[in-house]
Parts: sequence; structure tokens; C-alpha cells
Amino acid sequence: MGEKGHNTNLAAEFYVLSILYRLGINAHLTLGNKKSVDIVVEKENEIITIDVKGLKDTSCFPIDNWNKKNENHFLIFVSFLKRIDNPNIIPDVFIVPSLELENFHKELDGKQIIYRNPKGNRIVVEYSRLKKLGEKYKNKWDYFT
Repeated sequence: MGEKGHNTNLAAEFYVLSILYRLGINAHLTLGNKKSVDIVVEKENEIITIDVKGLKDTSCFPIDNWNKKNENHFLIFVSFLKRIDNPNIIPDVFIVPSLELENFHKELDGKQIIYRNPKGNRIVVEYSRLKKLGEKYKNKWDYFT
């Protein structure tokens, strides 16, 4: 029958949703294909939108469909650290405000966390760049509390 498949993006979305619920946050999963908003959070008198990017390994998160630059929009990057099949392994989670995606960081030698290939047809966020930034974006759930 072959190797058991994994739906990384759904696993990442439900992981994020479960954390938000555990924090007492009113969050809702959106439905659709090729969407740029995966989760909607109700916080006091505002709506926060979240785009979740899941990765089985530690390479690059594709963000080709990213187009929502807004102070109330966040991208959450979930890496299952090459162990998506092991529920005892806690994934790495990085929460980045959409307005900061194109910022330059001295910790990255003046580079952004996003990378555009020379042909310009691929945009990714490199896991290694998120890791180099240390605690700046790691597990920053307080954006939603």
C-alpha cells in the first residue's frame, strides 16, 4: 500500500487552532483551497487573520500566495522537525506579523526572512533564518491574547 501520507498543512492549521483554544482565544478555521487566511481570531473589537504554513522538515516555507500586508494579519510557520509522524515531538512555531515579513535583520546580515529566487517565480521563508532570529518570533502567542 505504500508509505502513509501526511497532510502537513491541515496538521499545522489544527495544531495552531488547538493552541489558540488552549489560550482561551476565540478562533475559527476558514475553509477553501489556495486561501490566504486560514484562521480568524476575534479579539475585543478587532478581527485578526492568520495564514498558517506547515512544513514536515526544516527547509523552506513556500509563501507564493502571500499578499495580505495588514497590521492585523499574521503568518504562523509550523515545522514538524522531520518528525510529523511522532505526536510526542513538539513542532517549532514562529509567529510573524505580516508587516514585518520584508524587514531586514542585522542577525541575518541585513537580509530578510523571505527569499525570492533569481527568476522571481518563487517566494519562501527559510526555516534557518527564522531559527537565527532566536526568540524574536518563536512561540509569540501573546499577539493574540
